[in-house]
Parts: sequence; structure tokens; C-alpha cells
Amino acid sequence: MKSRNLIIPILAILMLSSCGSRKNIVYFQDEPLEGDVTMSEPKQLIYKPDDILTINVAALDPDTVRPFNLSLVSGGTTDVVNARGGLQQQTYLVDYEGNIEFPVLGTLKIAGLTRTELTDMLTERISEYVTNPIVNVRLSNFTVTILGEVRNPGTFTIQDERITILEALGLADDLTIFGKRKNVLLVREVDGKKKYAKIDLTTVNVVNSPVYYLQQNDVIYVEPNNAKIRSSTYNQNNSVLISAIGTLTTIIAVFLVK
Repeated sequence: MKSRNLIIPILAILMLSSCGSRKNIVYFQDEPLEGDVTMSEPKQLIYKPDDILTINVAALDPDTVRPFNLSLVSGGTTDVVNARGGLQQQTYLVDYEGNIEFPVLGTLKIAGLTRTELTDMLTERISEYVTNPIVNVRLSNFTVTILGEVRNPGTFTIQDERITILEALGLADDLTIFGKRKNVLLVREVDGKKKYAKIDLTTVNVVNSPVYYLQQNDVIYVEPNNAKIRSSTYNQNNSVLISAIGTLTTIIAVFLVK
């Protein structure tokens, strides 16, 4: 009788301990933000070495801006992006000193500039040769890398140059059930140095984080929780043994109850 009274509570404890905790899994657990909320504003991208840019110059008279545009080339050439008609647009690689070689204008220092600043600078310089030029600048290699406990880890290319950490995790098909939602690590390079930030996805205040909007080449790492770490030490024989012990314990409990 004493054994029966003892084993049932033990089984109940084991069952409860195997259940995941809501606070470790659910996003945005605290109270919703109300009223006027000042969310973090996306910062303009700052161009830096190894960025790849497409720069197109247009005007009412296309012939006047032709010298300021790189020529289209056939596929298979390095440093190109897709263009119409099977041809591809050549791109500008920012060198380690932060420069690009621009037609007619020569060497331009662009590292540290935003898209708006670079567009204004090019418009002003090209206006010396062309009436009312229109300059369009895009970053072609805006990528973020997502590793760890997500369903689809990898490196993703962002087309619109603006993405939040939640959108990035969505590209990776969200965290697995084993990912630590309170301790997501972001690695960012700033002025040649690595910076680190921790992000808690279980709070609604994540939208106010200074790293809520990502920058090019950011790396996100989702740490596995303790359950996943423990499971990595199990082999197939351990799983069979645990299953057998569980079945045997259930049978014993049934007989003791009778």
C-alpha cells in the first residue's frame, strides 16, 4: 500500500517536469503596449568595405548620362546583378579603404555615408556635367545570417534594405521549440569591431530595442535550451532504455493501483 501511494506522486512529478514552461516559449508575454509608443526608428544603412552597390544615373537625355553608368554585360561575369534582356548590371565593390572607382568622377570615398548622403553627393558632382540627373543607389549584398535553433538556418539576402529581427527569424521559419527565446544573440560589426547584443523575444518591448532593425551582415544566433543540450548526450540505446523504463513504470503503477 505504501509503495502504491509513493509511486503515483512520483509519476505525476515526472509527467509535470517533462512539460515545457509557458514563460520559456511564448513571445510577447507581458502587457500589450498602449497609447502612444515611440518605437525604435530604422537607421539608414552606413556603407562600409566589402559592400556591393548598384548605381544608376538617369536624365531626360539618356546619352548625357551614359558615361556615368557601367555597361551591361552577359551572365557569368563577376560583380553583376540581374537586369532585363538577359544582360546583367555591373556593380561597385567598396574596397578596404572605403572607396569605389566611379566613371568620369574617379575615386570616391563612400564608406561612412548613408544612401541619402551618397545620392546627394553623386547628384551634385554629376550635375556639373548633366542637367537634372537622377541617381539611384542600392545595396546589392544586404544579407543577414541566422544560426542555431531555427527551422531553416542560413544566410538570407534582403531586397528592400530594411528588416526587423522578427522578420529575419520569419525568413528562417521561426525558432524551434528548443530555442531560447529570452537570450537571442546578435553580432554586428561596427567600425571594424564586433559588437554583441542580447534580445528577449518574450517581451513586447523588443520593438524598442536599438537592434530591432538589422544592419547588413548581422548575425543572429539562437541558443539551444537545456532540454536540447541534454538530448544531445543521448544515443539511440538511451532512448530505447528510457522508453522501456517508462513502460515498465506504467505497468507497475497499474498493478499497484489494483
